[in-house]
Amino acid sequence: MIGYVTLGTNDLAKAAVFYDAIAGELGVPRMMDYDGFIAWGKEGGGAGIGLTRPFDGQAATVGNGVMVALEAKDKEQVHRLYDIALANGGTCEGPPGPRGEGFYAGYFRDPDGNKLNAFIMG
Repeated sequence: MIGYVTLGTNDLAKAAVFYDAIAGELGVPRMMDYDGFIAWGKEGGGAGIGLTRPFDGQAATVGNGVMVALEAKDKEQVHRLYDIALANGGTCEGPPGPRGEGFYAGYFRDPDGNKLNAFIMG
């Protein structure tokens, strides 16, 4: 149902380092790279992430209650993604672990404060 997600940034170069590392672990390349906008995803694949300076020229801000969830292949990848996020300027929003029955996730924010998680079901 979701085609892609776009997140705002105030420092595209710094944020790109964060998302290049996360996308690299997931095996997802950059599919678009323009002045002011980068997107990661696979042609014909699932939803990707776009990162942009806001079109209106105003500062990018974080949406309260907004989160992007990245599906991992196993618990070990959840941990790797969480560690990669923190090593690339991200901050902890909850370390990897079980979150109720059948759900395992680690939560973090990117350098601009956008909230993400890496998760597996089952």
